Amino acid sequence: MTFKRSIYLYLCLLLGVLSMAAGTPAEDFASAVRGKVGVMVIDLKADTVVTAINMSEPLTPASITKSLTIASTLRKSGPDYKYHTRVYATGPIKDGVLEGNLLIVGGGDPSLGADVDPKGTDICSEIAEALRKHHVREIKGRIITDSSIFTDSPTHPTWGSGDLAHSYGTGCHGLNYRRNASGKSAVKNPQGVLVATINKTLGNSGITVAGDTIASTERKKELLNHVSPPVSEIMRSCMMRSDNLYAEALLRTYALLETKNGATDAGAKRETEYWTKKGAPMSGVKIVDGSGLSRSNKLTANFLAYVLAQMADDEVYASFFPLAGQEGTVRNLFKNTQLDSYVALKTGTMRGVRCLAGYKLDDEFAPTHAIVIIANDCPGGAAAVNKAAQKMLLDIFYPEAADYTQSLSTQNN
Repeated sequence: MTFKRSIYLYLCLLLGVLSMAAGTPAEDFASAVRGKVGVMVIDLKADTVVTAINMSEPLTPASITKSLTIASTLRKSGPDYKYHTRVYATGPIKDGVLEGNLLIVGGGDPSLGADVDPKGTDICSEIAEALRKHHVREIKGRIITDSSIFTDSPTHPTWGSGDLAHSYGTGCHGLNYRRNASGKSAVKNPQGVLVATINKTLGNSGITVAGDTIASTERKKELLNHVSPPVSEIMRSCMMRSDNLYAEALLRTYALLETKNGATDAGAKRETEYWTKKGAPMSGVKIVDGSGLSRSNKLTANFLAYVLAQMADDEVYASFFPLAGQEGTVRNLFKNTQLDSYVALKTGTMRGVRCLAGYKLDDEFAPTHAIVIIANDCPGGAAAVNKAAQKMLLDIFYPEAADYTQSLSTQNN
């Protein structure tokens, strides 16, 4: 995408004046929802701003933050990056006995043992098979874990305390398992769940674990390298289901690839530096986490529109956004309208926040426009924002259909 920064900034300033005139689609949207809003719609082919209002206003973005996290990480990792969870014997194997511990070293994979796509192979069965190949019948020591690849707290200090008990607020560890959740509840010690599952699997395979306390030696032997599905599949799952754990793992992965420090704050800092160097309008932007669960995050419509414009030529990235009326969190949005299947959007929702960000698509599912809608503190909530967003986008892309829909609504009233 050749969207020049100078042209972009000029158009932002111009639209800042023009959008104050009543009657523009963005102005009508703002009037309808009566909250704090930032809107920007860009024609990617013409390099023009179609409509905008308050595009430099810092607002709480909720889960549309994930589209930023994934853009940054994909630029660094590429679509084929894979996570590695490695299993070691920490002592010698003699006469069918591992005279040491079984060490599981996490690689940050958020999809390990997941019950949603992409489902990787079963690490527990793989461990049992690896031990059988080495003729191990007994482990004298214990099964121990190492999550140190991610160096900070599993949960961000700015997350609401009321969120932490729920599955959507579960922590991100260097060794995750079963999405660190049990039903709708967070699991604080997923490594313990993994160890218990491995013990059960080994027992069913005729391999005993004595559980003796044995100090690990510096010399260790790799028994297994468990490889995750490609990160592109994990990213798609994250966007379709709006998975906070996956997004946090991706930001920490970005930090690890960029700085060798797999911490959230390191990822947020590097992400800010990266987009600053790319010429993005950074005024008011504050990146705190990868998922958008923190209310301390602040994004502007023009910043995220810039990121979307920069990423629009990446077919893999564009494919992550769910099709309205068909997929993911927007499967019921704009259904049976001209927008159905022709806009692909990431949603962001929390108390007092409703956001939409993504692309208008052509018949080949290629992006033609970038769309950012950020709404905070709207009295009518998500339903009112959805309704006003539908009208605004129909006004822009299908004005005849929008007029027809409006006339029917007036008759029905």
